[in-house]
Amino acid sequence: MEPLVVVLLLVLLVGGPSLVLWRVLRGRRELGAGPAERATFETLHTASLAAPPLRAGLSEEGAQRASRHLRELLGSPAIAITDGERLLVYDGAGEHHAAEAFAHAAGTLKDGRTQVLNLDCDLLECPIRHAVVVPLSTDERVVGSLAAYGQETSAGLVRAAQEVARWVDSQLELAELDRSRTLLMEAEVRALRAQISPHFIYNSLTTIASFVRTDPERARELLLEFADFTRYSFRRHGDFTTLAEELRSIDRYLILERARFGDHLRVTLRIAPEVLPVAVPFLCLQPLVENAVRHGLESKNGVGRIAIVAEDAGAECHISVEDDGLGMDPERLRRILAGDVSAESGVGLANVDERLRQVYGDEYGLVVETAEGAGTKVNIRVPKYHPGVSAR
Repeated sequence: MEPLVVVLLLVLLVGGPSLVLWRVLRGRRELGAGPAERATFETLHTASLAAPPLRAGLSEEGAQRASRHLRELLGSPAIAITDGERLLVYDGAGEHHAAEAFAHAAGTLKDGRTQVLNLDCDLLECPIRHAVVVPLSTDERVVGSLAAYGQETSAGLVRAAQEVARWVDSQLELAELDRSRTLLMEAEVRALRAQISPHFIYNSLTTIASFVRTDPERARELLLEFADFTRYSFRRHGDFTTLAEELRSIDRYLILERARFGDHLRVTLRIAPEVLPVAVPFLCLQPLVENAVRHGLESKNGVGRIAIVAEDAGAECHISVEDDGLGMDPERLRRILAGDVSAESGVGLANVDERLRQVYGDEYGLVVETAEGAGTKVNIRVPKYHPGVSAR
């Protein structure tokens, strides 16, 4: 494929998503109708193959997996990719030039400028005589380089190398966003654990201690439930879990709370077996149940009731946690979900809402029905299958 064709197509790929989509759809219908359509389709297909390895960041493994596809995009006999410290991959002809590839990139890594180099080679059959080295950047910071090697240079090859590098930059920036999102979710889960633990741990241990003399066996059972609950809540791996595991942890939590409240706490569950394997964000339900107990029932006179329902709804799972407690002012609820820290006295309501939106999109945030004196019902919808969501 000619470098100039690659340049035009990559400009479209980076700067015009709607036009690219039109060309892809049109190319599928008319593939074979003309060279331009075939070139468009082949370039987009090649770029799509290079994208997943680069979405993991600029690493040796990712560079090696993407290099063949990037070389195909450039139409070059060989390419080299470096980070700021070493050569990640040299792919193609003239492998004896690989030892010099990091040195070829030194100027570009230093000042962030494109270089066109003339190379000395004693092998007459070697197709490598020139190199175009362009910077790879994220957040306006040079993090590596891409070099296209060939028999000769041209303005078209320089432009093509710059556009391919620009496209690689966009993938690396997406990788940074993914990494930031993951770190943010981990931080939010840590914050949620900190909210849950002090109040509940104190009450649970106090309740267990009250049984030590009067009913040692009961105290032993509750202590085991407490150990299993805390082991799950403070585990260090996995952003997602199954609905079954989340409900199992909730059951342990409620066993401990029923030991404290006795007959004043009554719980009903209605769970469709079909949704038990559905992957959900870790600790997305347990805070809602603790919130129902802590702020819905603790201050209520008489019996408090909680209902937990999980239903199969086609492509989605619908979950609700409802209590007949004190409820809250809807305006205060709005402030909580908007992130007003001064309004939040519950356990992680805004935290859960934000994480659901981050994972599934804004249409999957919490839906809360409440009023003062009328109890609270929190509704959650989660897709049964969603890209990147897996309970591993």
